[in-house]
Amino acid sequence: MSRYRPPAEKSTALISPAGFDKLQTELKELWVRRRDVTAALSAAAAEGDRSENAEYIYRKKELREIDRRVRYLQKRTAALKVVRDRPTDQSRVFFGATVELEDEDGERSTVRIVGPDEIDPSSHWISVDSVVARALLKSSIDDEVTVTAPGGTKTYTIENVSYGD
Repeated sequence: MSRYRPPAEKSTALISPAGFDKLQTELKELWVRRRDVTAALSAAAAEGDRSENAEYIYRKKELREIDRRVRYLQKRTAALKVVRDRPTDQSRVFFGATVELEDEDGERSTVRIVGPDEIDPSSHWISVDSVVARALLKSSIDDEVTVTAPGGTKTYTIENVSYGD
């Protein structure tokens, strides 16, 4: 049995200005936190035997996690394309749209299409790479959209499209 795993699919490199600012803020905060953790690590290392020093082991692990996240954010923010402009045809669904939907049972829901780095299920922000977003893209108001997901097929009617912040 081999350990080969196929590479993960590349996610779309789009992000809203607010999402990009959030990632930049996180990166700055990580650098400040890294400085504090490094100072605590130095203090723990000065205590002597490192093999049984729980504080030293914990701080090394914390530093590794911070460095991993910093590397990811530096690579990711360099590759992202910030979408600042709204589309010319604002009656159609594109990146950044807030879409009001009604399913075949009459239930209404609202989703916002954002980049994969800023999804938030509690706010109903879905990734542009998701099955629902892919089905909605380029649709207009009053279009019927069929979404085929692992849980089954569902049909939605687009009630409204907006691009407000």
